[in-house]
Amino acid sequence: MGYYDYYSSYPNYSDYYDYGYSAADASVFTALWAVFGAFLGVMIVIALVVAILQLAGMWKVFTKAGEKGWKCIIPIYNVVILFRISGLSPWIICGYLLAFIPFIGWLISLGITIYQCNSLAKAFGKDVGYTIGLLFLPTIFYMILGFGKSQYVGNGGFSTASTSYQGDGVVNVSEKPVDEPPTNNDEDNSNL
Repeated sequence: MGYYDYYSSYPNYSDYYDYGYSAADASVFTALWAVFGAFLGVMIVIALVVAILQLAGMWKVFTKAGEKGWKCIIPIYNVVILFRISGLSPWIICGYLLAFIPFIGWLISLGITIYQCNSLAKAFGKDVGYTIGLLFLPTIFYMILGFGKSQYVGNGGFSTASTSYQGDGVVNVSEKPVDEPPTNNDEDNSNL
């Protein structure tokens, strides 16, 4: 009996430490990846449908406010115009840069978002309940604002405001006194 015959009867290293995968294991992994891919595909389709619906709602909101609808497609410019429609300074958007600061920046960004949603709701004559809807279900509430019967009443949400479109994105909001009769321009204004 030789050396080879003697040691060939012992189990080899791979018998104890087999890291290979069997065909059954490979089919399980393939099935898991297929399920994950199908789930991911469904989620992408749902996200695209929600994005298209929100874009359509924002388009109508922009046109109701006297802006051109295509402005809602451009990524940062749409937020500037949305702040203008809400009656806020577009420079407040710079506060979103504070979101890079952990916790404090997140709170400031959340506060700006809440303030903008509240101002947008007031600009369409809506109340606090609508602000909550714009925060938590923006797609639905932009669709309601855009395709519903609500009218753009301007900055601050005064129902007596008259809005007139003055060119590219400029909306003039003037307050009309409710109780005072209109003044006659033919009167003598010598005291002025």
